[in-house]
Amino acid sequence: MDLSLSARIDSGPLGDRSVVEVAGEIDVYTAPKLREQLVEIVDAGQYHIVVDMRGVEFLDSTGLGVLVGGLKRVRQHDGSLRLVCTQERILKIFRITGLTKVFPIHDTVEGAISEA
Repeated sequence: MDLSLSARIDSGPLGDRSVVEVAGEIDVYTAPKLREQLVEIVDAGQYHIVVDMRGVEFLDSTGLGVLVGGLKRVRQHDGSLRLVCTQERILKIFRITGLTKVFPIHDTVEGAISEA
């Protein structure tokens, strides 16, 4: 399975948010594609990012590293990186690694966009 990405800007009550929809597998082979997308968004001056992971079927440690790296990058600009994830097997990875304390995880893109 490959990785598909699409990015857009959504406006919410708190201003614009970059939304990255991710589907497929985030692993050692595909994670660089996600990293590139996040770097491009930050380089374009967008520091509030929502990563919609509802279509992600597999996530390994490389993918987690990319998400943590993206979070560090936006925090340098007082930004935020929020995740949208509803799949239990992916949520379990965040719980086991303790990353639920690091990333705000939402059920919907709308919820992630509207949170302060």
